[in-house]
Amino acid sequence: MITRFPSTAPFLSSATVHNGTVYTQGQVAFNKPGAPIAEQCADIFQALDTILEKVGSDKDHILSATIWLTDISTGPQFNEAWMKWLGADKMPARACIESRFINPAWHVEVALIAAVKEAA
Repeated sequence: MITRFPSTAPFLSSATVHNGTVYTQGQVAFNKPGAPIAEQCADIFQALDTILEKVGSDKDHILSATIWLTDISTGPQFNEAWMKWLGADKMPARACIESRFINPAWHVEVALIAAVKEAA
């Protein structure tokens, strides 16, 4: 069974769940366009926490992350925000790519694959 969780965009799902695996849409800092990368990361991570909670998961269950940066030299700033959010003991598989975005005010985008938490 596939469950889709609607996004604010009519043609996207904020997340799709299939066989206990969560796939999130790429998150950008809708609330912080043009802000420094650390502020955009905080906005993105808050949105991802909300999405993961809605689908029965959390950041402890992240399996993989894909990160897009408009400037790869901001990688250390992203990593600092990532470690602050996720914690040093969690190490999901990860890819980081330099890319241009539709809106040049966005500096970072993050998409996750996570496991649904098992029922207690």
